[in-house]
Amino acid sequence: MLITSIPQYIQGLTNAKVDLTNTNDTVLYTAPSDSDFNASVVSSLLVSNDSGSADTITVTLISGSDTFSVYKLEEVGALSTKELLSKDLIMQSGEVLKVQAATGARLHVIASIQELTKTRITTSALANI
Repeated sequence: MLITSIPQYIQGLTNAKVDLTNTNDTVLYTAPSDSDFNASVVSSLLVSNDSGSADTITVTLISGSDTFSVYKLEEVGALSTKELLSKDLIMQSGEVLKVQAATGARLHVIASIQELTKTRITTSALANI
């Protein structure tokens, strides 16, 4: 995603992953809090259910002291994988993406993320491309 009104460079490409072994609200990803940081773009949010029973997942975005519901009790079928995002999810500096399973030891979550900065940093994973 390119925002033409502000300078931005891809600082890194990463994935965040978690095996939801319990029903705790679990941090999946925290956007960097750097003065050169612009945003993170979550382009994919996959949930895999390795159980023979359907389950549900709740996804929230924490921004400061505010909590925003992204998905509430979204069903994931037995022995299946579901892409939750149909469009990019933009995260600002310091925002936190959390996930919570209704049942432990069934769901695995993987997010594909681009981290953007205001300045070109030569230590970027993409510097040699």
